[in-house]
Amino acid sequence: MDWTVLNSKKATLDALRPFPLALVRNLDEWFRVELTYTSNAIEGNTLTRRETAIVIEKGLTVGGKSLKEHLEATNHAKALDYLQELVSKKARKLRERDLLCIHEMVLAGIDDSNAGRYRNIAVRISGSSVVLPNYRKVPALMEEFAAWLIGKHDLHPAALASEAHYRLVTIHPFVDGNGRTARLLMNVILMMHGFPPAIIRPRDRLAYIGALESAQLGGAKAPYERLILKAMDRSLDIYLKAVQDDEEESTVEVENRKLKIGQLAKAAGETVPTIRFWTKEGLLQVAEVSESGYQFYDPAMIDCCRKIQALKKKRMTLAEIKTQLES
Repeated sequence: MDWTVLNSKKATLDALRPFPLALVRNLDEWFRVELTYTSNAIEGNTLTRRETAIVIEKGLTVGGKSLKEHLEATNHAKALDYLQELVSKKARKLRERDLLCIHEMVLAGIDDSNAGRYRNIAVRISGSSVVLPNYRKVPALMEEFAAWLIGKHDLHPAALASEAHYRLVTIHPFVDGNGRTARLLMNVILMMHGFPPAIIRPRDRLAYIGALESAQLGGAKAPYERLILKAMDRSLDIYLKAVQDDEEESTVEVENRKLKIGQLAKAAGETVPTIRFWTKEGLLQVAEVSESGYQFYDPAMIDCCRKIQALKKKRMTLAEIKTQLES
């Protein structure tokens, strides 16, 4: 697999650094929600993208959803925050204790007896004919994997991330949470090397699981690697578009076109979670919703945000602010 095809976009992205702090914050917030939603959805969590945002950004609960699904969302978001800490410390190597810490966060409050611990029972993947390693071999296999992880590599960083993900899910060292932990591992490796995290979309779930299983049964690994490569490429495109759009903001009047949520937040001097919350409460109106679920706002919402800010300074409640806006 030619992982170097990512290099050109990575070089373009690096040439645009450093990014504005507001843009970095908005991208981090978007990826935090998207990675949490998609990784959990692959494992069967039924929270929608918007519900996931409400849970992890506002700390609210969603009616009709289980406690386990809420915990899966908040746990994954906290694990992503931990990855950011590792990256900010400029850590270049991941050790076995880091993997156990990530897994402990993934299962916290869901299965505390197994969180951060290797399995001590035989397990099978539902609907799969893959035979997983005997649990007695797991500690030695993980010690070997951890040594490989911190060793010297000639692999492209993207190839290293992909291979680390594959090896971990193949060992399947935990009773539960293997997929989430493997995807988090893959992404922290990418982030440590200056790449954005890769998003495996729910629509690609069957192809993703099928490609993994085929490789684990002795088939070619290329279909799995192609799927991961495409996911990495899409994330680079997301970053490039966001950065290039942000640069255009300095020369193009935002009042002449519909605004993305990040653009509205920037123009109003607010955070993206605040704009989402005001929208949910009916204080702001969405003008359009794209096929992929992205919201767009009329430029008039900038003035609306300023009115909300002014009314908040008067210590009005949300209900009172809404009444004022409607009148």
